[in-house]
Amino acid sequence: MNDWSLGHLADPAQHQQPLDVAGQDPATLLAQLQMMLRIRLAERCLAEGRRDGFIGGPVHLGVGQEAVAVGVAAELRKSDRVFGAHRSHSHVLSMGSSLHRLFAEILGKDTGLSRGMGGSMHLWDQPNGFYGSVPIVSGTVPLAVGAALAAKMQGGGDVGVAYLGDGAVEEGVVHESLNLARMLKAPAIFIVENNLFASHMHISLRQPKEATARFAAANDIPYEIVDGNDVIQVRAAAAKLIGQARAGDGPGFLEAVTYRWYGHVDWREDIDVGVNRSAQEVSAWRKRDPIARLVAGLRALNLIDADQLANTETQIAEEVTDAWKRAQSDAFPPLSALISRVFAGTGVTQ
Repeated sequence: MNDWSLGHLADPAQHQQPLDVAGQDPATLLAQLQMMLRIRLAERCLAEGRRDGFIGGPVHLGVGQEAVAVGVAAELRKSDRVFGAHRSHSHVLSMGSSLHRLFAEILGKDTGLSRGMGGSMHLWDQPNGFYGSVPIVSGTVPLAVGAALAAKMQGGGDVGVAYLGDGAVEEGVVHESLNLARMLKAPAIFIVENNLFASHMHISLRQPKEATARFAAANDIPYEIVDGNDVIQVRAAAAKLIGQARAGDGPGFLEAVTYRWYGHVDWREDIDVGVNRSAQEVSAWRKRDPIARLVAGLRALNLIDADQLANTETQIAEEVTDAWKRAQSDAFPPLSALISRVFAGTGVTQ
């Protein structure tokens, strides 16, 4: 990819075949399948909840992109410091966060990850290694570098992780962060989920080249460009870059080429809002479904049968439904929390 074109990776007609799971640990793949299904069904639940008026604020969904977070999280520790952005349900869930608490947060309930004060885009679960997400595009990237530098100074081999989209690389702070991480050899891992769209605009209308890894190369940072809908590829690339960072070799940059089935926000597909996105394109990308391709690979080697798959899907669907119902019945924060959880020293009790 010397011309920094994504080539076949950006072609939805490519990479539709079953994943090659030969030589992989079956138990690990089954666990990753379960997590991807959990994320997929959770986000579909959120899409319906937003559409039906149960959710008051916007939700930015990543259905179709589940393999990125699951593949990366397989190489992370609870002591690592992971940061997300406005589309981070998969990131926090892949770290082992509670479905119930995620739903409660998005419904504005007191039992939520941020006590109901942040909604879909302000998530936090530090005990599971997720240090926060914000809706400000690229806002958490320098925080991840700072966390990585702190990890380096503490000497435990932990890393800082910044999840960002292809649109975020157009923000100056990303380039400052890449440079600083390289110069200080901070163990920061930049994960770009390149789904080819920033909000409603295709990457070809915003950047001269498709591959964002060219910015890593410009900063002398090791990089990998992979099919982001192949959880095995993602994990292998993440293992290489994270391993190098833990060993003291400095930052790494992983570009995972993927596609979001829903549009920029909420449940719509965004095929009728004047953008270069058609129903045919969305349909083509759905054939690169990371879940279906993993299932097909497992079925090809008889590592899962139809009954096992059906039972797994039923079990996770019940888990999602139960978590949603429980979150709906939870209490909202007290009115005093509007002040006491925002300002310090007010003297207002919860």
